[in-house]
Amino acid sequence: MKRLRILVVGCGNMGTSHARAYNQMDGFEIVGLVSRQPNSREMLSKELGGYPAFEDYETALHETRPDAVSINTYPDTHATYIRMALDADAHVFVEKPLALTVEDAQELVDLAFKKDRKMVVGYILRVHPAWATFVKVAHTLGKPLVMRMNLNQQSSGANWYTHKQLMNSMSPIVDCGVHYVDIMCLMTRSEPISVSAIGARLSEEIDPKMYNYGQLQVRFKDGSVGWYEAGWGPMMSETAFFVKDVVGPKGCVSITDEAKGDSDSVDDHSKTGGLKLHHSALDENGNFIKMDEWIDTSDEPDHDGLCRLEQDYFLQAIQHNVDLSDHLRDAVNSLRIVLAADQSFRTGKTIEL
Repeated sequence: MKRLRILVVGCGNMGTSHARAYNQMDGFEIVGLVSRQPNSREMLSKELGGYPAFEDYETALHETRPDAVSINTYPDTHATYIRMALDADAHVFVEKPLALTVEDAQELVDLAFKKDRKMVVGYILRVHPAWATFVKVAHTLGKPLVMRMNLNQQSSGANWYTHKQLMNSMSPIVDCGVHYVDIMCLMTRSEPISVSAIGARLSEEIDPKMYNYGQLQVRFKDGSVGWYEAGWGPMMSETAFFVKDVVGPKGCVSITDEAKGDSDSVDDHSKTGGLKLHHSALDENGNFIKMDEWIDTSDEPDHDGLCRLEQDYFLQAIQHNVDLSDHLRDAVNSLRIVLAADQSFRTGKTIEL
């Protein structure tokens, strides 16, 4: 099959990792790199061998006429950039979230189907082998499930700047929460019925209407419940910043403390290291029947390796006409849940879904 000509938009952490993947894959040919920051696009172009670099997305789209576009920019640009790519008859890979509203997200999904173009949303945990095992083991624990997850990030310098830029359009529980709410939906295989949330603004450096700490609680039709917590900034604690734990009637499975690294390290956000499986069954004397089990996941891919797996999936979807209906439905639904959590924080009320 012919190589797909791809335009990479955004040269930050995610755009750089995805561009490295395209550069290594036989199925893609990079035709341009787009970034408003001269340093980022020129440095990435030099690293990868000298690809054309553009400041303006519309110009790059017109001049390169790509088969596919990889969108790795701030969330408030996603909907506009996706529409432009689809209108140019290009397939789309876009970092999460798909859009800032459920209505826009659904319109984009409908447009992709109308144009007969493939669109993949960057839910990186879905391609992570260890997280796939985490979900699979959760399915053995019975129902209901209690799911506890967080990702708090103590940030400073350039990372705090990036977080402040992200908060111009959305809070941490919306931006990061789509990943973990998506995992909860995969674990329960049930319909979410309500969401509530709390939050706080812990810095004068962000908009008075925004909050840099939040926690959401979601209830599912099967009786399962889950919470997700996220905070960004120089004030955030690095104690218990990494909790990934699922409890059911038959026991629990947890991503262990050995996975802890630096809360501000992108590479550590998806790291597992190992899973600990606990069985709740007791004998006639009330003692545990089985010892806890250790599931080694130390050979997991690094961040660039996970981005390569995402792009393998994107390429397969295009080349083999993979049906992405479920993928896109889940992307819209996870966005619906975290935006309802944001609404709950702002109104002080539980939101029925």
